[in-house]
Amino acid sequence: MSKPEIPPDSSPNTSSSCAAEVRPSTVSDLDDIYEFIQPFVDAGRLLPRTLDELEGLIPTGFVAIVDGEVVGFVALEIYSRKLAEIRSLCVSSEHRGQGIGKRLTLACVDLARRQNIFEVMAITSTDDFFRSCGFDFTLPGEKKALFLLTRDEH
Repeated sequence: MSKPEIPPDSSPNTSSSCAAEVRPSTVSDLDDIYEFIQPFVDAGRLLPRTLDELEGLIPTGFVAIVDGEVVGFVALEIYSRKLAEIRSLCVSSEHRGQGIGKRLTLACVDLARRQNIFEVMAITSTDDFFRSCGFDFTLPGEKKALFLLTRDEH
């Protein structure tokens, strides 16, 4: 299977479809990110994160900002030189459909490329979105990812 094509220029602010600024997250964003993701956690769309866990994602995270407020967040969890994962992608309902999620995702892909990470994966219930960003279902050599739940959700 051929490698999915992801636009080589995936710099975060190349889209003109939205006034959102997409930039790397900083420690000063931590409280705003924590507050922003809570409704997604409450709705079961994101896994719960402590402030400490979120702080660990800040160096590889990105925020979308509109009028000084966080309207989107994502982080790249780097497991090794071979593999990273898109984590905690969320965009406020008022700002969906404007390309913010794609810009956040491509910012992570760009970071992975700059870090020479071989593959980026996304575990998601919205596979059409990630396919539109160049992701596909199969791993090299037609391998499949299998998961085993080792504890209860809570």
